[in-house]
Amino acid sequence: MVGQGVRLAERECGVPRAGQPGEHAAAEGVARRAGVGNATLYRHFPTRAELLAALYTDEVAALCDHGNQLLAAPAPVEALFTWLDAFVAHVATKRPLALAATDVPDGRRTPMFEEWHAAITTTATALVRRAQPALRPDITATDVLALASGAALTTDAQNARRLVAVLRDGLTARHDNDG
Repeated sequence: MVGQGVRLAERECGVPRAGQPGEHAAAEGVARRAGVGNATLYRHFPTRAELLAALYTDEVAALCDHGNQLLAAPAPVEALFTWLDAFVAHVATKRPLALAATDVPDGRRTPMFEEWHAAITTTATALVRRAQPALRPDITATDVLALASGAALTTDAQNARRLVAVLRDGLTARHDNDG
């Protein structure tokens, strides 16, 4: 049931920060639509940041699960780029959520942000390693994530996906007869 509250919170990201006017009413609405009581919602998510962090953690887990499922796909390069397509859509659309969930006054990344980054990097590493025979030999998962992130952070999700398709042509190993 609490998971429903997290999913509903995505649509309710305007839940005011703790101590701000309207906080109680907005949280009550999230709890009501999730079918849980206020006490349950507050017990699991005492602050807006914790609610957003739980939501984003679920998003990262889903992205990584998708990548792990793709490790069994018959075409490794296709699997990598299918995941990169999902990755750039994730970054392009979920970045504000990630930033809100890890908002700290001094601008440093929180340990939670580092955990999300590590999970995504682990998934990308597995997919790149599997596709490596067909990729340029000098390409690493860090390279792929940096290029895809650049696409996702500078444009909308649709164009980021197009840029990943362009990236594919640049990352795929050329054969001598390809010119």
